[in-house]
Amino acid sequence: MRAHRFAVIATVATMTLGIAACGKSGTPTAPGNANASGGAAAGTGDTCTTSGVTLMPATDVKLTGSPTYDRVKSAGKVVIGVKADQPNLGYKDANGKRCGFDIEIAQLVAAKLGIDKSKIEYKEIPSANRETSIKGGEIDYYVGTYSITDKRKADVGFAGPYFIAGQDLLVRADDTSITGKDTLHGKKVCSATGSTPLQRVRDQKLTEDSNISEFKTYSECVSQLLDKRIDAVTTDDAILKGYAAQNPAKLKVVGKPFSTEKYGIGLPRDDKALRNFVNDVLAAAAQDGTWQKIYNGTLGRSGSPASPPPLERY
Repeated sequence: MRAHRFAVIATVATMTLGIAACGKSGTPTAPGNANASGGAAAGTGDTCTTSGVTLMPATDVKLTGSPTYDRVKSAGKVVIGVKADQPNLGYKDANGKRCGFDIEIAQLVAAKLGIDKSKIEYKEIPSANRETSIKGGEIDYYVGTYSITDKRKADVGFAGPYFIAGQDLLVRADDTSITGKDTLHGKKVCSATGSTPLQRVRDQKLTEDSNISEFKTYSECVSQLLDKRIDAVTTDDAILKGYAAQNPAKLKVVGKPFSTEKYGIGLPRDDKALRNFVNDVLAAAAQDGTWQKIYNGTLGRSGSPASPPPLERY
């Protein structure tokens, strides 16, 4: 049943956000590859498409006082933390190609650091491990629907925001009982381990703790929803709209956002020089139209318009 559900969800992933193989928190799986049980991965047959924006590596990088940049320059490559199961945001297709809004924003920053796309090493970091990966130097920076919060600022730095979303609910199309966050009591709700949406459900006591399910990625939550094991999936509306668009006969987004999620680029906390540099990169991309072209050719295909948000430098 689960394999069948994944196959249904994956059919339209070239146009909207989609899914990839995943497992319960603590179960290692690789999105875009075979899943842990040996079955075919969700997304097999999907092909990445990009915005077509040309990103040439800078040859006159002026960045001093950044230990991260010094390491990147010495290594001749950059290691970027990403997600891999969200087409048009951060996705890895069946051929191993990566694409999406977050991926191209990550590539934009790399280019401005003087690094060609061929010299980017991507690491798929689960939501719960992002701070640890940045603090431990496993990655140079992270781009993957990473909400800026004061709590996270105590551990890592952020440039941005480069996009603003809002938490919403994905339910079955025939469900009329869930009309917003205040109708979740007694309902089974699912989200990704370590995510801001999951924490908000707990903090606001939107449903009982016993009704909360968490998985490594949102893909498994969607499968659970289709199998009627849960009643709602909650995360940012940009992600949920894609899942609903893939299977509109069975899924819908409630359409009552109840948060503001400011996506930032996660950086080492004390590397202020790099944070200022990346903010300048984002500001220039907003000014010259690069941001809009990347958005229109990736996440904008979901039908949801957007424009560059103002930066929050600190």
